Amino acid sequence: MKFYFPDSQDLISPTYDFVHDEYSPLRVRQRDDRYAHEVLSAPAYDGILVSKAIVDGSVSGAGKYSMPQRQRLYRLGVRGFFRLPDGVETLGDCGAFNYVNEPEPPYSVDEVLDFYEQCGFEAGVSIDHIILGYQRPGLVNFEPPDEWVDRRRISLRYAEAFIAEAKKRKSSVEPVGAAQGWDPASYADSVKELQRMGYKRIALGGMVPLKTPDILDCLSEIDTIRRKSTKLHLLGITRVDSIESFASYGVASFDSTSSFRQSFMDDRDNYHTATTTYAAIRVPQVDGNVTLKRAVLSGKVAQGEAVKAERECLARLRAFDRGECTVDEALAATIAYENVVGVKKTYDEQYRRTLEHAPWKACQCGLCAQHGIEMAIFRGTERNKRRGFHNLSVLAEKMSVLPCRAPKRKGKHG
Repeated sequence: MKFYFPDSQDLISPTYDFVHDEYSPLRVRQRDDRYAHEVLSAPAYDGILVSKAIVDGSVSGAGKYSMPQRQRLYRLGVRGFFRLPDGVETLGDCGAFNYVNEPEPPYSVDEVLDFYEQCGFEAGVSIDHIILGYQRPGLVNFEPPDEWVDRRRISLRYAEAFIAEAKKRKSSVEPVGAAQGWDPASYADSVKELQRMGYKRIALGGMVPLKTPDILDCLSEIDTIRRKSTKLHLLGITRVDSIESFASYGVASFDSTSSFRQSFMDDRDNYHTATTTYAAIRVPQVDGNVTLKRAVLSGKVAQGEAVKAERECLARLRAFDRGECTVDEALAATIAYENVVGVKKTYDEQYRRTLEHAPWKACQCGLCAQHGIEMAIFRGTERNKRRGFHNLSVLAEKMSVLPCRAPKRKGKHG
């Protein structure tokens, strides 16, 4: 089972000064900053996924790439731009969530295939249109809305044109068909149609909101028509606990930012280990946190008092990491800072557990040994993204111990 990490221009600066919370004045972001595969001690993913909408933008606005970055990607190609080591694969897609509210995808087949070829992707997903709903089987006389039917038809139409154009050009890009559906039967029919068109690799889209049993229902139905040679990819799905089940139905790869984003988006499960998760200790920046800055400007928080409490909190946490103060002392300074800045929701018990276990001390990801407790402090993008990279390494570790044996069930059609 292969894991692809979706790109969103997530890098860290190796020269960032955590004590003063500032970047080096000599820093050049694209030259000096590093991707996860450049800073972790072991590979965290088998490939990267890059969306055209992230690079070139879409109807919803500009992408996340600046014009110089975009030009550099086209000039160097995806492998050169990301400085990818051998063995890391590349997959392109359109970023359908970026135009989910449009009646039609904003790209043509030629535009998308040009993007894949010019950037040197090894494989590319056909243009699709996400279906905004799912219906569990069993509802009597259920008729899917016209919009759902149209979106599936659009996805199949583009898929047929995409593989035809790839064959016409004799493209080096492996075509990956995008399947959409609203229930197991419609997903299975999409896969059947894509196989008829000649696709041997099919990406299942629109499943992110689905519960795991629903995904398994769809895979089970798809398996009744899946050819033995057809490999499936799950777009935006992790569900590590179900990887073996997914593999038994022909899923060969998946992509997701879930473990990375949990480092700064989740309330509690910010720092992952192979067996559990921990809450990162929130120490917002007085000068850098937007909410706190507004509170200072409005007079609700005294800046001088906040800065003093902030410095004391960080000093105590670092002293704890060096073995120079107790858990109680570090926790007391953290709570004191929260009281000054008026934090409404605290996680005292979760913070105590994080400090008592100090999971970063036993981690071999390559970042934890270098930065210590800074990895468990929720504060600014440099710490948070490092913790996200760490979480990716944990996901890779979990994946490495999964048997993912040869599929128990094979597609019934050769």
